[in-house]
Amino acid sequence: MGKKKLQSAIEPSNLEPHWVKTGDNSWIATLQEDSKTGDLILPLPDDLMKSQGFEIGDVLKWKDNKDGSFSISKKASEEKQWVLVEAVSTFRTRYMVEVPVGIDDYGNDKAKWALDTVTMGEAKEFSQEHLGEQIVSHRVVTKKEALALCDVDNDYADEWEKELKMKNFFTTWEEQNGND
Repeated sequence: MGKKKLQSAIEPSNLEPHWVKTGDNSWIATLQEDSKTGDLILPLPDDLMKSQGFEIGDVLKWKDNKDGSFSISKKASEEKQWVLVEAVSTFRTRYMVEVPVGIDDYGNDKAKWALDTVTMGEAKEFSQEHLGEQIVSHRVVTKKEALALCDVDNDYADEWEKELKMKNFFTTWEEQNGND
């Protein structure tokens, strides 16, 4: 079972903060109750907001200090970028091709005729096994470049809305971390 993350966004409030500064970087605060919702609110004084670099909309992380106090810090920005990863998949494919027994007029084993049949794309696939994928390159691309490349590689979907393209062809950070 994972650790519960305590975090909250800074929202505007009309409540008057009740804080007592106890050190250079520490305060004691009194929680207040929102009369409309009953939620507990911790109004942040302007000087604290300024000194910590907090702004309305920032997400704050709460750390339980296990002594009845909490430390609050601004959640680090998680800017994201798109990375195009190119890979080659390798398959072992088998074909079962019937040929005559013996040697042809040029002294070659007729069993080699099966190779020509496969090379010419005239043989039915017998079976295949995926042997793996090897990454051959990667590079950072802009979202605009990624969408343009999506239209080239998936031309049947070039008329789709970009949100639909992204849902079907792009792997988001949230999907990778189970937050979709």
